[in-house]
Formats: sequence, C-alpha cells, structure tokens
Amino acid sequence: MDRLFNVLFLCTGNSARSIMAEAILNREGRGNFRAFSAGSQPKGQVHPYTLDLLRKLNFDVGALRSKSWAEFSAAGSAPLDFVFTVCDNAAGEACPYWPGQPMTAHWGVPDPAAATGNEAQIRLAFADTFRMLSNRIALLVSLPLRSLDKLTLQRQLDSIGASKDTAA
Repeated sequence: MDRLFNVLFLCTGNSARSIMAEAILNREGRGNFRAFSAGSQPKGQVHPYTLDLLRKLNFDVGALRSKSWAEFSAAGSAPLDFVFTVCDNAAGEACPYWPGQPMTAHWGVPDPAAATGNEAQIRLAFADTFRMLSNRIALLVSLPLRSLDKLTLQRQLDSIGASKDTAA
C-alpha cells in the first residue's frame, strides 16, 4: 500500500481558512492524504464560527486546534509532500525548512475572520471561504498524483490556486 501524502495548510493566524482546509482534506482525501494546518502567528484558538460551520457540516472538530508552524519544521517532524498557503500574508513570509522538501503553492482565499457586517453576513463569508477551499481541494484529490511528473504536478497545483471561484 502506498503511504499517505502529508499536506500542510498555512495561514498567519491558523483560526479559520487553514483549519477549514485541514478538515476538508482529511475528509475528502481519506485514504490518500493526511492534512495538517498551522500558522506563522497562531491565534491560539480556532474561530468559533469556523467550528460552528464545520460542526453543522458534520465534521469532527475534536482534534482541531490553532498551532504554530514550528511544530512541522522541528527535527523529527513527519516529512511533508505539499505545503499550501491559503492567505496572502503567509505566502509572503519567509517559511522555515520543511522536512521532505514538499511542493508548494499559494491558494489564497478571503479571510472570513476579517469579514464585517451583521452576523448573517459574517457567517456567509465563512461559508463562502469553505466553498472555495472545498472546490480547490476537490481538484487536488482528483489529480493522479502518483503518475504526474514534478513539473506537471507543480503546474496543476499552481493552476488550482489561480482558479477563480465564483458564487455557487
């Protein structure tokens, strides 16, 4: 049996976008992927609207937590196959050395935690971010990863990140 692909989703605060991506890939990529998330400056807690949305969509949120990317760059950390930044701030930061020399791509999506308006508008921002990440992760999961050469795979990963998400 082939080993799982280890994927790390990065965002500055690790409270919404990267947490959602971790949960989505762990469900949609079960058996092929193992997803993690982290932040360069973690908030220390997952945004309550993130947890609420994931619970409503029947995700297990018990193991989700806001954590530093240092956990994944330390000696003895599991080798990573892919690292995706999901916010523009993290994409522009100098990243640590990642074990496994992973492929990287930027999959920036709007920060729902920065949304303004009434509660319904803010919750809609969380749902919209979830939809965008879910669409991109569905494309990742559908790729024939083991049969693509590195250059083709990198182009596919970059293309997924550049995709224009429209309202459902």
